[in-house]
Amino acid sequence: MKIIDILKLVASVMLCQVAGFLGSLFTTPAIPTWYATLKKPFFNPPNWIFSPVWISLFILMGISLFLIWRNPGHPKFKTALIFFFVQLILNIFWSVAFFGLRLPLLGLIDIILLWIAILLTIQNSLKVSKMAGLLLLPYLLWVSFAALLNFSLWFLNR
Repeated sequence: MKIIDILKLVASVMLCQVAGFLGSLFTTPAIPTWYATLKKPFFNPPNWIFSPVWISLFILMGISLFLIWRNPGHPKFKTALIFFFVQLILNIFWSVAFFGLRLPLLGLIDIILLWIAILLTIQNSLKVSKMAGLLLLPYLLWVSFAALLNFSLWFLNR
């Protein structure tokens, strides 16, 4: 691997981790306060599980972004990048909506849009790099679970 590729890989992973960090600025303060007071469904995981899962998913997202970035000549390159950044922004906004604004319904609307954006990102990424698309599948699965959890939290606490 060339030095430029290593730098692109590091930059891609760091960008995704920064997105996760930005979301955590809204999430972390709300966990022991507002979130602790919510009625939760029986399948609500323990709080400690979220951080390692998200860190891992953001690493996979970063590697996926790097694999897309390596193929700028591909006809779907720009489309894949656009969807990637749309889903990244929606991911950050979910933390703002759900935890920052304490609006589970707005979080639910956002996470549905996020799920669609991830699916479109996967579809377009697969065309640029099969591995880039496959690396996003765990993310789609986790966001599917998170959407169910978000819906349940909204329903139980409306």
